[in-house]
Amino acid sequence: MITKFFSDIHNAIFDPLKSWAEQSTGNWSILIVVGFLLVMGSAIFALVMHKMVGPDDERTKIISLKSSYYVLGVIILCDMIFPKEYMWNIFFLFKYGLAFLAGGIYLAVQYKKDFS
Repeated sequence: MITKFFSDIHNAIFDPLKSWAEQSTGNWSILIVVGFLLVMGSAIFALVMHKMVGPDDERTKIISLKSSYYVLGVIILCDMIFPKEYMWNIFFLFKYGLAFLAGGIYLAVQYKKDFS
């Protein structure tokens, strides 16, 4: 019962994306480029926010560890949600892009709290 519920939701979300991506190579390329830009942009954002928080000390070490905790949580959540049978390389890009973005957002919120 529960697996059928999750399967229906999974099919409703990812099957239209799969059919759209397989219509042409242009659509497939769009997904890859968007995923790559998400990963690069999120990684740069997280790196900049990490540099803005400051060097390691007793305050920033806790902030960095909590940011890593959010990155890990998003990776685990995306592993549970994204399909593994098809388009795994594109979902791999989106998974890590979202994870870096979550860590960067946490760092930005903490920076805003501490220095504003």
